[in-house]
Amino acid sequence: MTGKTIFINLKRFDIPITKGGICPKEDASEWAVEILRKTVELGLPNRQNLRFVFFFPQSLLVPAIRTLQELAVDPSVLAIGCQGVYREDVRPGGNFGAFTTHFPARAAASLGCKWALIGHSEERKDKFDLIAGYDPAVHTSAEALERANETVDRVLNQEVHRAIEAGLKVLFCVGETAEERGGGPEEVQRSRVKEILQRQCEVGLAGVEDALAKNPNTGELVIGYEPRWAIGPGKVPPGPSYIEFVSLEIKKSTPLSRKPPVVYGGGLKVENAKAIGGIRSIDGGLVALTRFTPPIEFSPEGLKEIVDRYTEGLL
Repeated sequence: MTGKTIFINLKRFDIPITKGGICPKEDASEWAVEILRKTVELGLPNRQNLRFVFFFPQSLLVPAIRTLQELAVDPSVLAIGCQGVYREDVRPGGNFGAFTTHFPARAAASLGCKWALIGHSEERKDKFDLIAGYDPAVHTSAEALERANETVDRVLNQEVHRAIEAGLKVLFCVGETAEERGGGPEEVQRSRVKEILQRQCEVGLAGVEDALAKNPNTGELVIGYEPRWAIGPGKVPPGPSYIEFVSLEIKKSTPLSRKPPVVYGGGLKVENAKAIGGIRSIDGGLVALTRFTPPIEFSPEGLKEIVDRYTEGLL
């Protein structure tokens, strides 16, 4: 067992509970420092060859990165990533940085980020909703819907390239919606899902093999599978056989000669961690929360419990 990665996406933990967010402390920076220190104290980094990547909101990146530097943590076992990058970037002799409101990949790399999260289900929905606002036909025309989805994939492809060029490793998320999965027998659903994943991988990762080859010392790509129909309170996640089918299809669909690792991003949690760990075609998982009922939270202790269950499945 080697090369497994646990990703943690801390979403809006930069906003305290008193202001509508989910950070338990008024000082979100203080909370970020505490969870990283506790993660190290619990001995999670490099446990059974696992590595960990924390994706922080932009406002918490600096304290998170400084904390790991102070702790002298090896970034190959515990690293910090950003939750997205802009599709354009600063370049010598080019645009020096007129990207107000956007976060260029080189800015993330300059801060000390090692990873970028691209194509998360929330990002895909946002980009699609912008197109739908301009062209409502995406809701009634199959042709318009296909164009919209391909446009989203092309924009994400640009983001992947900017991240790799800046020296960032990438977690690229793919996955089908409930509408794309559709109804009917599972064999029919799988056929539709296969087509969706092929498009997302082929368009979203076009030219990425060459980009990785140009950045051999930093370039790395991992794919996160997010079954978007199964994400959220009360939703039922797919079973191991479905996840195995999807992960194998994703590896077949990528336009890369060396097939990248695939992690499960539909919410790695205590309830499913052992089963996910037992799927040999899955190379890790994406954690968002460790408690899904009030008070909703993420805690290093909860992460350790998930990791304990996950490693049981690896045996």
